[in-house]
Amino acid sequence: MTLETTNEYVEQRRANMKALAEKGYPPFGRAFKRSGRLAEVRAAFEENKPVAVAGRLTTSRDMGKSIFADLRDGSDRFQIYAQKNSLGETGFDAFKLLDIGDHIGVEGTLFVTRTGEQTIKIERWTLLSKALLPLPEKWHGLKDTDQRYRQRYLDLVANPAVREVFNKRIQAVREIRNYLVERQFQEVETPMMQPQPGGATARPFVTQYEALDCRMYLRIAPELYLKRLLVGGFDKVFELNRNFRNEGLSRTHNPEFTMMEVYEAYSDMRGMKELVEGMITHVAQAVMGTLQVGSPEAPIDLTRPWREVAYRDLLAERMGADWFSLEKAAMRVKAEALGLYVDPAWSGDEITHEIYSKVIEKSLQNPTFVTRLPAELVPLANRCADDPSLVDVFELVIGGKEIAPGYSELNDPLEQRRRFEEQVALAVSQAAAEEAQKVDEDFLAALEHGMPPAGGMGIGIDRLIMTLTGSEAIRDVILFPQLKPKEE
Repeated sequence: MTLETTNEYVEQRRANMKALAEKGYPPFGRAFKRSGRLAEVRAAFEENKPVAVAGRLTTSRDMGKSIFADLRDGSDRFQIYAQKNSLGETGFDAFKLLDIGDHIGVEGTLFVTRTGEQTIKIERWTLLSKALLPLPEKWHGLKDTDQRYRQRYLDLVANPAVREVFNKRIQAVREIRNYLVERQFQEVETPMMQPQPGGATARPFVTQYEALDCRMYLRIAPELYLKRLLVGGFDKVFELNRNFRNEGLSRTHNPEFTMMEVYEAYSDMRGMKELVEGMITHVAQAVMGTLQVGSPEAPIDLTRPWREVAYRDLLAERMGADWFSLEKAAMRVKAEALGLYVDPAWSGDEITHEIYSKVIEKSLQNPTFVTRLPAELVPLANRCADDPSLVDVFELVIGGKEIAPGYSELNDPLEQRRRFEEQVALAVSQAAAEEAQKVDEDFLAALEHGMPPAGGMGIGIDRLIMTLTGSEAIRDVILFPQLKPKEE
């Protein structure tokens, strides 16, 4: 549609608005009392039953002395029928001035057409909101995905498949909450602005708290506050929260994202493993109606039990049994043969993890618990009792993406201090223009008061919804993803 054509449509809609007002139909009405949403009307359908409904006009078929149209609200679509004999000349002529996209309220009776379509015969109608701009004719046919994300409201109006993804997201979040609450976990809220970022390694967003005259950070993770609650006696807690990481955008990364973190005192990684396996299969069954999820091109089978494999074993499977005995130069040659970039300054462990994160992880389609990771990768977890170079954790990978890390949480304040200090030293050596990290003394003081042994876990909600619905990009499961502002 050209700009000239669009302007013609807009002028026509304004003319229709004026004509409707002259006929006694002001363009922007007030509340309209409904007898139910359209889905509820359909579920309780009885012929000749009086109903009052409201919604957006999405199609209109003028038959001369009668008009068939479709009305849609947030629950369903319903056919409506306007007839000159029922509405009178003024009401019918005014109805013909309506444009696609207008919101109207309808009072009438239910009947079934000769073709078997459940329909409302209109006896009275009112204009609730005039749409001054036309809706897209075939939104799914447009190739400008950037515009779809910027004008998500149009995407939702014109594309039922998009709206269904978000309906499933809403339902999945509800099921996660219910699953945890039924198991006596308590939902809590922790600060989104923090004096010191922690709980993960990431670049934070920085802001200024004027009332306190201090710098604050949008949280990168709620972990350290939730562990403070374990110290305080909350033994089963979770938080569904927004986290913020001032890093790159990609098909699986958005700087503002939704995370669920859960902690259980006197549990460990194995308790979290059982919890997440049960939770995700429950959510898939409740929301998708099946354990076979993903897309036709990349199907995922969530049937339990899920595979568990050690990190080192995965590397040996892919790179050979002698991988960990190779010199760094040989590791680099093999990594580059996979098409990976290897920084000459990287250690053997860094080369190894690059292969894991860029090649091996992406190959794990069905649910896989990757366990016994190198200790330097996870500074907030307990070490394995049989090998202190490894930590007692899992990374749950589904569809080639990390969905949930789970830990046997570190509760030794002396060891935690040592690891924090190592992180700070590394950050100082890498710092450039960025601020170096500091040891979180307040959190360490909490640990020194005694934190019980615990299992902890985080689930990336956006990635989980991608997995269940087979969505290819994280922007497809976030209603309003972050985008660079358009230049004027």
